[in-house]
Amino acid sequence: MAEEQLRALVLEDAEDSAAFIRIALTRHGGFAVDVAGTADEALALLRPGAYDVLISDIMLPGRSGLEILPTVRRVDPDLAIIILTAYPTFDNAVVALRESADEFLTKPVPTSALVERATELARVTRQRRGGKQQRVLAVGSHPDDVEIGIGATLAAHAAAGDDLTIMIMSGGAVGGDTQDRRSEAANAAAVVGARLIHLEYPDTHLVPAEGLITSVEQVVAAVDPDRIYTHGVHDRHQDHRAVHSAVEIGARGVPSIWCFQSPSSTVDFAPNRFVDVEGFVETKLKMLAAFVSQSHREYMQPDVVRTTARYWARFSPAREVEPLETVRATDTLVPAHAVTGQPAMDGQGADTGHGYEEDAGAGGGDTGRE
Repeated sequence: MAEEQLRALVLEDAEDSAAFIRIALTRHGGFAVDVAGTADEALALLRPGAYDVLISDIMLPGRSGLEILPTVRRVDPDLAIIILTAYPTFDNAVVALRESADEFLTKPVPTSALVERATELARVTRQRRGGKQQRVLAVGSHPDDVEIGIGATLAAHAAAGDDLTIMIMSGGAVGGDTQDRRSEAANAAAVVGARLIHLEYPDTHLVPAEGLITSVEQVVAAVDPDRIYTHGVHDRHQDHRAVHSAVEIGARGVPSIWCFQSPSSTVDFAPNRFVDVEGFVETKLKMLAAFVSQSHREYMQPDVVRTTARYWARFSPAREVEPLETVRATDTLVPAHAVTGQPAMDGQGADTGHGYEEDAGAGGGDTGRE
């Protein structure tokens, strides 16, 4: 498979310098390049996983290229950073290294050297992300179901650079105008950069065998998720139970599936996994605020959301938590290709290098703060 095009963000206020870097990277490195003239413009463009390398000048209007490095690292910890300046000093180099810049180059830089180093570091970024980025699918019956259940968890996934897809089965006609609710769902998904798949099965009349299973199978085939979040079976709402059944069948090949709590969950909801979402509850509230038509509901109120996260934290060392029931969870302890030269077992000779290697497992590894 051909390598996906490398992506660079250039932070440079001098138009000639910015044009030189952009042309060098696009023409000689095959990069897709965005250019920002100020630190604020660059931070507005920056998203987890959006770029493979940042090339930044130091002297800029407003905040300098060095001053924003801590913010860049918080937004995208894996992003490779090149500091490029016409005013090299020992102090600047020390600050750049302290803030984990990957390279410190002095202008003028030969085109070949710039392109070569940017390409090397962009691939380093992808290597850093390669073992961590996950494909996440969240499936809900109605608009706002997913956000209520795992909005903060999705925000944490987004911060980790994971690929997010939200699938909604119905337009939510029983709860309000479907056009309004579709628009609200799109706005909520945009908060965490999730792809939205919004279907139109009849609200309150969802039946697994009447299209739901097939739809889940189709989306799973397209997204190829490492993990799925959906409704649990312990729920009073018939649509929620129907979607749970459809996901169990339609996503039978997905390594890991967890069920979130809904306002209609019964007392039989028994979570055995607790996701640390400290710092992400406010993002969840922004997602819920998108559902203006549902703002009158008690479970949408910010104090209820915060209190619920604090309540579930009593089962965890974390301060804020979202609870999950496990349908299945698959872990890989070590990739099979890394298992070589295993120690001899009783009754066997030592590995003589004749291809002795075992499969150490299959499925998606579980990474992150959870």
